[in-house]
Amino acid sequence: MLDLEFMTAKPPTQTAPLRSPYHYTPTRWVCLTFLSLFGISTVAHVGQVLLYRAWYLLPTAALCGILEIVGWVSRLSSSKDPHVLLPYEIQMTATIIAPTPLLAANFLTLGKVVERLGSRYCRIAPKTYSIIFLGCDLIALAVQGTGGAIASIAVGKSKDPDNGGHIMLGGIIFQLVAIIAYSFLATEFIVRYITENAFSGGDDASARGELTLRLKVLLSALGVNTFCLVVRAIYRTVELINGFSGSVISTQWYFNIFDGAMVALAIFIVNFAHPGMLLRQNAKKSDKKVEDTGSEVRLQLIGPDERH
Repeated sequence: MLDLEFMTAKPPTQTAPLRSPYHYTPTRWVCLTFLSLFGISTVAHVGQVLLYRAWYLLPTAALCGILEIVGWVSRLSSSKDPHVLLPYEIQMTATIIAPTPLLAANFLTLGKVVERLGSRYCRIAPKTYSIIFLGCDLIALAVQGTGGAIASIAVGKSKDPDNGGHIMLGGIIFQLVAIIAYSFLATEFIVRYITENAFSGGDDASARGELTLRLKVLLSALGVNTFCLVVRAIYRTVELINGFSGSVISTQWYFNIFDGAMVALAIFIVNFAHPGMLLRQNAKKSDKKVEDTGSEVRLQLIGPDERH
C-alpha cells in the first residue's frame, strides 16, 4: 500500500520546472490575461459577423479565437499542475494551428480589396488568388495539426516527440513561405495601383476603384496583422528547430510574447479594423457615386428642352 502511494504521489513542487513537459510552470495570471483577451475578441467577432454579415470571418477569425481559448484554458489548467499530460497535449496542438484560420481571413480580405480597387493591377485574378492561398493555408493546417497530434501522442507515451515536431516545422515553414508570397503580391498590387501600372492583357473592363480612407485603414491593418503573424511564424520555426528540449521552447516569456501576444494583437486588429465594416461602408459610398455619375450622364444625354 505504501509503495502504491509512493508511485502515485505527485512530485514535489520544486521539481516542476525540471520534470514538467513544459520545462516550466505556466504563470496563472498570464494564462488568465490571454484567456480573457481571446474570449473578448472571439465574442466580438461573432457579433461583428452577425452585424456586418461578413460570414467568411466566422470560420476564420472567430475560429482562431476559439482555438486560442482552448489552448489557453489548457495552459491555465497546467498552471495548477504542469505534470498532467492532457492539457499540455491539447495546448500544443491548439496553439500551433490557431493562427492559420486568421491568416485565411487575410487572404480573403485582400482578395475583396483587389476586386474593389481593380483586378488589372493584380498579377492573378482575385478568385484564383483566394483559391491558391486558401489551399496553401489548408495544407499548412493539416500538416501542423498532424504533427501536433503525433507529438502529443509521443509525449503521452513518454516517447521522443521530435518526429511530430519535424512535421509541425514543415507545416510552419510552408505557411511562412505562403505568407511571404502573399505579402509580395499584396505589395506589388498596391504599388501598381498607386503608379497606375496595370498588367498588360489584364481585364480592361475592371474599373479603377477609389482608394478611400477606409480602404487605406484596412490595408494598413492587413499589413500590421500580417507582420504579427510573420513574427509568430519565425518564432515557431526557431522553436521547433531548437527541439522540444531546447532553450527556446523551455522559456515561457518567449512563448507569451512571440506567440500569445502576436496572435492577440493580430486578432484584435481585425476587430478594430473590421473588413465587414470598412468594405461595407465603402461599398455604399461607391454605389452612391456610381448612381450619381449615372444620373449626370443621363442629364447630359437629354437635351435642355427634354428635361422640362
